[in-house]
Amino acid sequence: MYIIYGIKNCNTMKKAFTWLDDHHIQYQFHNYKTDGLTADLLDTFLQLVDWQSLLNTRGTTWRKLDEQVREQINNAQAAKKIMLDNPSILKRPLLIDGKRALLGFSDESYSQFISQSK
Repeated sequence: MYIIYGIKNCNTMKKAFTWLDDHHIQYQFHNYKTDGLTADLLDTFLQLVDWQSLLNTRGTTWRKLDEQVREQINNAQAAKKIMLDNPSILKRPLLIDGKRALLGFSDESYSQFISQSK
C-alpha cells in the first residue's frame, strides 16, 4: 500500500492524485493540515530521504520565515524543528511504499517508482 503525504490543495499533489487514480494505484493520503506531523513520522521520512531534500526552500512557507531563522537551519535537528513547526515546508508530494520514498512528482518518476515496487 502506498501512502502519499502532503497538502490537499497543492497543485503538484493534485497532479500526483490524478496520476495514481488514472493508473488505478491504491493509496492512502496523509494530509499534514488535518492528520498532522509527529516527530516519529518525520523520523521515518528522514530514514528514507535526507533533510536537505525534504526541506522545501522554494515555497511560500520558506520565504515567509525570518531570514535569521532560515540561516540557522543548517543541520538535521534544526530542520526537524522547523518542519514540525511548519509542516507546509516539507517538499511534496512524498510517496512511500513501505521501504522507499519518492519526493516530488513527474509522470516518469512515478512510473519508475511504481514499477520498481511490484
